[in-house]
Amino acid sequence: MSKTMPCEEEVISALDLGEPPQEILDYAKKELGEDPETRCQVLEEFRDLIYEKGECLPHRTDDAFLLRFLRMRYFTVKRAHKMLVNYYQFKEDNPEVFEDVDLNHLQKIGEADLISVPPYRDQNGRRILLYRLGLWDPEQFTITEIFQASWLILELAAIEQRHQILGGVVMFDLGGLTMQQVWHVTPKIVKLIFQIMVTSAPVRTHACHIINQPWIFEIVFNLFKPLLDERMTQRVFIHSDNMESLHQHMDPKNLPERYGGVHPDYNYNDWIEFFKGSEKILWELTTLGYNVEEKQDLDDEENEKVDS
Repeated sequence: MSKTMPCEEEVISALDLGEPPQEILDYAKKELGEDPETRCQVLEEFRDLIYEKGECLPHRTDDAFLLRFLRMRYFTVKRAHKMLVNYYQFKEDNPEVFEDVDLNHLQKIGEADLISVPPYRDQNGRRILLYRLGLWDPEQFTITEIFQASWLILELAAIEQRHQILGGVVMFDLGGLTMQQVWHVTPKIVKLIFQIMVTSAPVRTHACHIINQPWIFEIVFNLFKPLLDERMTQRVFIHSDNMESLHQHMDPKNLPERYGGVHPDYNYNDWIEFFKGSEKILWELTTLGYNVEEKQDLDDEENEKVDS
């Protein structure tokens, strides 16, 4: 079996909350070392190590939650434990990313097309996370709110088992980026981005594509270079405005029209409606500390205003 998975052509603003199909489980066994016959044993070893070490106090230790970290670290218990510790240490060190998060305001980041997840996957069946940072108005959204939205998206992605197994792709469209935005990217911010994308969130990034970057991109990229090892450097692809270069890695059938693809811009609110209607998603967000009831109340108030 190849290292890539066939892409489903389905366009739907919803997470796949069911069990992965057999072909993806076969991929997990071959590429991640996840053996169904030993999975329960490995989970028990992981759970025992958490209690033995006592380096963090997880809010959950059920199989579904711990599997995210095992899959991220190729079913090596010690490495999965280190990532779990990193996950909680990151949350402890950066409370502003998690505490008093205004979900209604973060929703506006999606409405502004600043950060989006298309309702389709790439040719390998992976989710695509798209940033259009040239659209970022720092007076409208703070850098902290950008981090809040990014982390929330990754937490939601981690719920989906096929995403845990296949990982995702990140695209940074830097068209229109100016010094007004770049000056916010301090060394501390660079470290936070690295932690979120590499060491702390239980989601795997298979590739990072940079497109439409202006000359000032070099200023930012030079801050990242010391943090990237050879393996990570090989996953970063810089295309400028050369869409043919991008298409060597991403099939146009799985890209927006603006990048030489075939898809229009889909309604972001379709995702919101799915999340609001899923008890599992709302439960997951609640266990993570998000105040989903407050957001629902505000949504109801807005709907009443529209109806009246």
